[in-house]
Amino acid sequence: MIRAALAALAITLPGAALAQSVAERLNDYPTEARADYVFGCMAANGQNRQVLRQCACSIDEIAAILPYDAYVEAETVLSLRLTGGERMAVFNSSVAANTLVAELRRAQAEAEVVCFF
Repeated sequence: MIRAALAALAITLPGAALAQSVAERLNDYPTEARADYVFGCMAANGQNRQVLRQCACSIDEIAAILPYDAYVEAETVLSLRLTGGERMAVFNSSVAANTLVAELRRAQAEAEVVCFF
């Protein structure tokens, strides 16, 4: 009887671990990052309830398309591009940096279509 219980537990644990990793993957953006995006989006699009819904939808769509680590890297590149100087030139011309930003822009465009139209 104990062996049967242990076998059932061993079978269920991998499934539970898999379900948790899927949930974590789908919600890997911290609340602070989501809120920061929504605040910036509302500042650009208006300060009303409808825009709040659209901006929240937008970050949810971006999170579904782009892993959080890629989002952070792309936002970092965009932030560094605002800084002038020769040291920052690598972020303007690097293929890797351009790819990161292009993926973020694609995710934002898809989110805009889904949430704002």
